[in-house]
Amino acid sequence: MTTISAHTRIGSINRTLQFLLLHGILLAYSVLTIYPIVLVLINSFKSRQAIFRNPYALPTPETFSTVGYDTVFNRAAFPSYFVNSLIVTVVTLLLIFIIGSMASFALSEYRFRGNTLLGLYLSIGIMIPIRLGTVSLLRMLVSLGLTNTLAGLILVYTAQGLPLTIFVASQFMRDVPRDLKDAARVDGASEYRIYWLILPLVRPALATILVFNMIPVWNDLWFPLIIAPAENVKTVTLGAQVFMGQFVNDYGAVLASLSLAMIPIIILYILFSRQLIRGLTSGAVKF
Repeated sequence: MTTISAHTRIGSINRTLQFLLLHGILLAYSVLTIYPIVLVLINSFKSRQAIFRNPYALPTPETFSTVGYDTVFNRAAFPSYFVNSLIVTVVTLLLIFIIGSMASFALSEYRFRGNTLLGLYLSIGIMIPIRLGTVSLLRMLVSLGLTNTLAGLILVYTAQGLPLTIFVASQFMRDVPRDLKDAARVDGASEYRIYWLILPLVRPALATILVFNMIPVWNDLWFPLIIAPAENVKTVTLGAQVFMGQFVNDYGAVLASLSLAMIPIIILYILFSRQLIRGLTSGAVKF
């Protein structure tokens, strides 16, 4: 009995140590992740002198200032930049969702010649960065007259997000019981109807895919700078560069614009956090 009790205590201590170690690592990672965001937020409400004097201090009645936000809304077309980013992101995610889910359904449901080859081709699209084809993409968009347009950005971002979307969603759709789809066919459901019936069953995967695609689209600076640098189609990230000059930088306005640009990402995570976690823990990156 004494030996069993000792083993029980040792096992309990080991589980406690593992629990503390795991949560300690997660807590440290959370602090490292959140700290830069908090630093940007607190400095966006401080004057320029206070930012340089003590960037790690919280705003006080003496250092508190909204001059950065006043500059963003009064001296730049930030609302227009925000709307442009919102249009590009929402339309891109809509196209990725529709095209990607339909293609995933076709790849997972129908066996045809070249099915496996097409899947491998899409996998290669994940591994090769789309930025390597920037020159070719720019030439193509120039020939189509889509430079300095939101449509050009939307097409590029849609092409960028489709390989990962199809690769992940098709894996989840293969796990949907075939008996369920055959039963729907027996009841007279069309293939489009079956497609819509399957979507709720792979909702965690689709939510994860949308989040993973939204963040790089919203935060991207590369393609807006090259494809759509005109004032009327600038996005939030490109618009923030307005406050950075060759000799003088308005850090208050830059931090204010970055703080405002965080809002959609935070809202999206809050809305889809449960689905995102379910998608990740149920094997959203499985092969």
